Amino acid sequence: MGAVVQILVFLVQVFLIIVLIRVVFSFVSPFPTNPVSRFAWRVTEPVLAPIRRILPPMSGIDLSPLVVWVAAIILINVLSSLR
Repeated sequence: MGAVVQILVFLVQVFLIIVLIRVVFSFVSPFPTNPVSRFAWRVTEPVLAPIRRILPPMSGIDLSPLVVWVAAIILINVLSSLR
């Protein structure tokens, strides 16, 4: 059980890094022409899109990555307590 939890925590952490990459690329280059940016968009969009539909942009800022980040940190803490 502990190994499964560690793998899940690792995968969530990798996802958080990909979300961070997407956020950075959104500030640097708004058009996803870079392969890394396209990959980050493809991986994160299925998670961010439903949140974006519920939570509209505030002053032009998309807060869905922040919501995903907080939820992922909570998930990591819950999974870590299961060890």
